Amino acid sequence: MGRLQKARLWAVLGSSLLLGGCMVGPDFERPEAPILDSWSYGADLPIDSRTGFTTRSANSVPWWHVFRDETLNGLIAQAYRQNVELQAAGVRVYQARAQLGIARGELFPQVQEINGGSKSIRFSAQDPSIRDLERVGLVNDHITRVSAGFDAAWEIDVWGKIRRDVQSADANLKANIASYDDALVTLTGDIAATYVTVRELQQLVATARKNAALQKKSLDLTRLRLENGAATKLDVDEATVLYNNTLASIPGYEAELAQAYNALSLLLSEPPGKMKSRLGRRARYPRAPAEVAIGVPADLLRRRPDIRYAEYVAAAQSAQIGVAKADLYPAFSISGAIGVSADDFSNLFGNGTATGFINPGFSWNFLNYGRIQNNVRVQDAEFQETLLNYKNTVLNAYSEVENALTAFLRSKQEAVYLRRSVAAARSAVSEVEAQYEDGTASYNRVVDAQKSLLVAEERLIAAEANVLTNLIAVYKGLGGGWVPENVDGLISEETRQQMAERTRWGKLLEKPVGNSG
Repeated sequence: MGRLQKARLWAVLGSSLLLGGCMVGPDFERPEAPILDSWSYGADLPIDSRTGFTTRSANSVPWWHVFRDETLNGLIAQAYRQNVELQAAGVRVYQARAQLGIARGELFPQVQEINGGSKSIRFSAQDPSIRDLERVGLVNDHITRVSAGFDAAWEIDVWGKIRRDVQSADANLKANIASYDDALVTLTGDIAATYVTVRELQQLVATARKNAALQKKSLDLTRLRLENGAATKLDVDEATVLYNNTLASIPGYEAELAQAYNALSLLLSEPPGKMKSRLGRRARYPRAPAEVAIGVPADLLRRRPDIRYAEYVAAAQSAQIGVAKADLYPAFSISGAIGVSADDFSNLFGNGTATGFINPGFSWNFLNYGRIQNNVRVQDAEFQETLLNYKNTVLNAYSEVENALTAFLRSKQEAVYLRRSVAAARSAVSEVEAQYEDGTASYNRVVDAQKSLLVAEERLIAAEANVLTNLIAVYKGLGGGWVPENVDGLISEETRQQMAERTRWGKLLEKPVGNSG
């Protein structure tokens, strides 16, 4: 390498070191979020012991454990291990990590190439010019050349274009982790809500059968009284209508129950058919806790994964503004090669066989300022859109929690009234049946009482289910915030093994990535 070439090289390297800290484009800051001082419930209901809520921050216990239902806990644990959509979200995190590695690799020489070759040329013996040269000893009838070398080219990151791209890839990785967490929250809430639906339908089937048995008893009694002349044909017809209407509701409930079983199977990513025997006939609801810790609205911004996702998407797009702006300035690069060349492999590494060059340079696309500047504007507009999406995500989160809190409290009130209604309806049925047997009440009153009992019991079952599903919506709206104890590495061992058999992932695949919640 000549002295002039060395001087040029050191000049370029010196300028890159001086400008290495320069990064065009904005530095990302967390967007300002709408502020909600306290939960108003949308219904002006206070947070105190009467409503069952407290502003105490939620602890680390998984929220579904508060229902004290081991079957529900088992379903959720199994879904974490095998739900395919959750697995896909985990795989996307590993993909984002690999993409971050690609972006970081651009900080180093972008072209690094080892090359070598051998070339042999044989000349025609009939060529007069070759014969003349060969006769005087200037050339043989063939020439052999053997060479080996290393080529490199490096675009120096003077304006921070590559570093901004690394920032964007890093934010994209965090966004994918937040997306995984969001899938986890959604999956947990869907399983819990579907499980409550299963228990609700089981109770509706059981209640319909119980009332049908009660109505069949009344029908048999009315037929007997008709034979004895103590009842009319109209009484028997009314009893028959009520009894068969109740029976007719059972197939519909059973069809919905089968669909709920299949929905649970799908959430667990297993073929349908096993869920009915697994859940059995126990129709009791999970127990709702006496007190629910909901924290304060500020906790929501830290805990909800969709809010974190929106923030990281904005961060990734902010860095792309810098990537686009860097194209407004000249790009500096160094390329070069070093190697050896000889007429035979045995002489390849001898004295005087070295060859090489170095080529510092720059390129500047200054005639395309309009196109480049408009690309900067495109990236800036997309960034502004992500900021607005972030704000909208926060507002939606507040709204979801407010709606869930209001629905939970109102469904609790509804359930209280319906429990009183059911108790009174059961008492009324007993009294009117006794009066009918004594002949002091018409059968119309029996029919009305039994209808009222069935309606009240069905409404109570639905209201108690609403209490639970609305509480689940509260937890889901709060963003979960609890790390599942068996989520390790984002993907199952089976998925990890399949990927490892195809590709050498190394530590990237062996170690758990990030934390949920």
